[in-house]
Amino acid sequence: MPRSAPADLSAATLAEACLGYLAEHPDELLAFMQQAGLDPDALRQTVGTPALERGLIDYFASNEPILLAFCANAGLSPEQFMRVWQRQNPSG
Repeated sequence: MPRSAPADLSAATLAEACLGYLAEHPDELLAFMQQAGLDPDALRQTVGTPALERGLIDYFASNEPILLAFCANAGLSPEQFMRVWQRQNPSG
């Protein structure tokens, strides 16, 4: 995702990138799975679902160190990320 990613970046695209980041960082993947209450089979079954998309985006949004690392790795600004989060959580 280039830094000039569109303001209307989709939640599905962002969540897919988040999952890819976690796949490259097993310790973080394990932490996400533990927080979400998912085992490997459950994670595989939920890939692509709106619930997992929300969970991934919420996980990154609530964890500043991983958010900043992900954004730097993806060439995305934290503000772009948080705009997607805000669309999913309009009441804040």
